[in-house]
Amino acid sequence: MRQLANIPHPEVNITLFSWNGKYLIKLEKGPFEQTYKVSEMDVTSDEDIRMLLDEEFVQAAVARFRHMHADLQAAFDRNGL
Repeated sequence: MRQLANIPHPEVNITLFSWNGKYLIKLEKGPFEQTYKVSEMDVTSDEDIRMLLDEEFVQAAVARFRHMHADLQAAFDRNGL
């Protein structure tokens, strides 16, 4: 796996990788991460990947992080942990 870029964003860490004919977009916030795989056949360059990472996409991912946190907390609460 080859790291291509760290893409700055104030709310999440975004790292772009190339691996096995795919671009991997890894978003991290605290203890949570989301990874999206995009075939190299679907885009022409890593610049296309950067275009995908528009504010609407990133804000949806940030909202998903909030849901992930809530889901984990609910599991802790249900199980008395």
